Amino acid sequence: MERSPGVESSQKTILYIEDDPASRSLVERALSHLGYRVLVAERGLDGVDIARRELPDLILTDINLPDLSGREITTTLRRDKRFSTTPIVALTAQGYGEHRALAMAAGVTGYLVKPVDIEALKERVEYYLRGGSDQIDAATLSDAQTKYIQEIVGRLEGQIRDLESSNNALKRLDRMKDSFIQVTAHELRTPLTLVYGYGRLLAEIPEVKAAMEQNENTRATIQGLNDGIKRMQNIVNEIVTISRIMTNQIDLSLGPLNPAVIAEKVVKNQEEALRVRPLTLHFERANWPERMRGDGDLIALLLNNLVSNAIKYTPDGGSVYLTASSDEQTLRISVRDTGIGVAKDEQKRIFERFHTAGDTRLHSTSKTAFRGGGLGLGLAVCKGIVEAHGGNIWVESPGFDPQTCPGSEFIVQIPLSVTPLRKNKL
Repeated sequence: MERSPGVESSQKTILYIEDDPASRSLVERALSHLGYRVLVAERGLDGVDIARRELPDLILTDINLPDLSGREITTTLRRDKRFSTTPIVALTAQGYGEHRALAMAAGVTGYLVKPVDIEALKERVEYYLRGGSDQIDAATLSDAQTKYIQEIVGRLEGQIRDLESSNNALKRLDRMKDSFIQVTAHELRTPLTLVYGYGRLLAEIPEVKAAMEQNENTRATIQGLNDGIKRMQNIVNEIVTISRIMTNQIDLSLGPLNPAVIAEKVVKNQEEALRVRPLTLHFERANWPERMRGDGDLIALLLNNLVSNAIKYTPDGGSVYLTASSDEQTLRISVRDTGIGVAKDEQKRIFERFHTAGDTRLHSTSKTAFRGGGLGLGLAVCKGIVEAHGGNIWVESPGFDPQTCPGSEFIVQIPLSVTPLRKNKL
């Protein structure tokens, strides 16, 4: 809550934590009328945050609140040295007796009972602000402290059990989601393969072929149809791959392969995108090793996704660098760009499934257009492929800045000889 205009620096600040609007309004008006600066909170956690930020001179709190109890608020704040002597007063409908003793055991300075007597409230607030406190005999306080500890432990146990139950429910939902994605992707794959096949056959029919040669609109229509189907196939294939990763069902088809040849093919596949943008892709085959053992199709998908990602986040006229180095055991691949970079707090999350950096409203339908759209699966697929090969992947970037374009570098390290001793667990 902001300070009222004209508030003097010597004015005392009181924080009142109360979930009942009527009680909160009454006490707030009464204390404001008495010249105090009053802050209010409806929940215990909000009250704790305000207290830590504003450092009030006195805190009034109800005992029964929707999240933390008044006793738990007191215990929480007393752990902070800044509140070791701050008056914390329980203002509650709970009567005296055991309730008062439990509040005193939690560390409250005083205990007031509703309904509020405004004159008595004024006197007691002034008393507590001067350093006064309520007293309780040692034996009663000791018994109350024991009961309070038991209450806290019991509540903690209940909360842990609730969290475990919620966590188990979330795990079940996550498994159902993964199964649904996997089944849906496979169901889409079959009809798309048929549609793509018939689309290609359609383009080869002599009459259609002649029409395409004679009419630009016909050619563009058939080509657009096939391009759209092919892109849909690529999306479904991405989903199938990530579903295998999610359900720990990715099986490597290991064999000897040539990383240099694979990288060269990936570069060739990106020529059209690089021409349209335009961008420059720097690649030297001579720096790549000629032999390794791994899954060639997945390594190709890894490189293609990393290069496509670099293209997507590099403005027109920029550069992408695909380089590699190796020793006797490890292949190190680097995909560096002169793009907009990756924010520090995003550099781990970008490898999560369905995570998309930046504002999705800026995305286009193209996967290679600047900041173009996607499902947020590309880097998650890369992470799964790399880890299935027993390697690591990470990103290094000074930060995100579309104006200065600090760039980013995605680095992959995988063994040159992958020997899965057990099923890949991703």
